Amino acid sequence: MSVRELLVGFDGSDDSQNALTWALEEASRSGGSVRLIYAFEWMSGAAWAGPGMLPTVWPDETARQELEDLVKAAVDAAGKTHPGVQVHGEVVDGPAPLVLQERSAHADLMVVGSRGQGGFAGLLVGSTSIALSGHAHCPVVVIRGEEALSHAHTGGVVVGVDGSAHSLRALEFAAAQAAQRTVPLRVLRIWSPPAPRWGPPELDPEKIAAQERAAAEESVAPWRERHPELEITIEIATGSPAAVLVEASRQAQLAVVGTRGRGGLRGMLLGSVSQQLIQHGHCPVAVVPELHQEQ
Repeated sequence: MSVRELLVGFDGSDDSQNALTWALEEASRSGGSVRLIYAFEWMSGAAWAGPGMLPTVWPDETARQELEDLVKAAVDAAGKTHPGVQVHGEVVDGPAPLVLQERSAHADLMVVGSRGQGGFAGLLVGSTSIALSGHAHCPVVVIRGEEALSHAHTGGVVVGVDGSAHSLRALEFAAAQAAQRTVPLRVLRIWSPPAPRWGPPELDPEKIAAQERAAAEESVAPWRERHPELEITIEIATGSPAAVLVEASRQAQLAVVGTRGRGGLRGMLLGSVSQQLIQHGHCPVAVVPELHQEQ
């Protein structure tokens, strides 16, 4: 995977600075460029006279210039710490989720912090990160504070798979990331056994585990062939997919999931699994859409 442009949601907050730091390191490895986007939603603070009428308070040009200066300072600082990376920055009018979703169609990877200020207020606990993870046209990496950033250089890459198209895209992304970073790839195939009262009496957990492993091996085979130097391990786990992936993230520098799944990962995005991983994961989390728009 050759990442050409990384898009960073930036607002000057600590978490957006962490996202920028991660993106610069990624660009250094991949040879890509970084573009900072500050979404300037000036109408959110305007006073409205009534439905269908113009706001009575117009954008403050002084405030906008301060934002331009903030972005320029971040670009200049990035140029000093990572002189080999091309870094651009801009302030764009509009709500952060919509702006970044639109721009993601022309990016290879988008990186955001878990929380922000200004245009990114409530990024994690609100709807912005979930909206971006679910509707961006490229993979989205969420950096959750200093703890997650501190894991950026330790451990390998972990990915949750279940055989769905979404998880196979996640596996492709994870294998490329692990190969690029020259670290091991840990593939987790998670299934949840039915409750005893609902399961068939002939249910054989060992047989199911063997079937799951065979399916996982089949999914991984192309990536073993493409990256023969890559150390790939497959683990079959039972239980809560969210809990298993969150725990696995403790020993990883990147955790990867698809936007949706089936079986044990059903509702990966719109359910609780990806949200819990984004909110409680111990390393950066990448959410990969089923179809990545080729540039």
